[in-house]
Amino acid sequence: MLTHPRLLDALPPESRERLVAHAREVVFPAGARIFEEGQRADRFWLLSSGTVQLDVRVPTRPHAVVDELHSGDLLGWSWLIAPHVWHFGARAVGPVRALEFDGAEVREMCRRDAELGRSLALFVARTVAQRLHRSRTRLLDLYGPQGLAALSDSSEET
Repeated sequence: MLTHPRLLDALPPESRERLVAHAREVVFPAGARIFEEGQRADRFWLLSSGTVQLDVRVPTRPHAVVDELHSGDLLGWSWLIAPHVWHFGARAVGPVRALEFDGAEVREMCRRDAELGRSLALFVARTVAQRLHRSRTRLLDLYGPQGLAALSDSSEET
């Protein structure tokens, strides 16, 4: 399993303090849809506790879970990259506590503070690469030759 630094650890101390000063604490109840794939992405979260599942829409089937995030993980990167639309959906598995950040406000902070912008962009790029790898692996598990056979076997039983 890949280990990765947490966002706040990846930022220079002064940038970290400025960023955290703009956070607000939020709580999502179990089962809450935090955001939907394709909707406008205008914020992000640092998970303090709980588990969030990332999913994708699959025509004629329930959402396919492609990743799971836990305490310390960054939830949401689409707010940083135009056109600012969610690439996944997200659902709280159980109660989730998080720090929430306004995407437009943080983009403006990054414009004014090049070191924050560079550090944040590098962290988000690493996060996107890791999520892409895990999502691809999960989708191959679900819908690759073995996964498709298991799906058709289970549909024949019902």
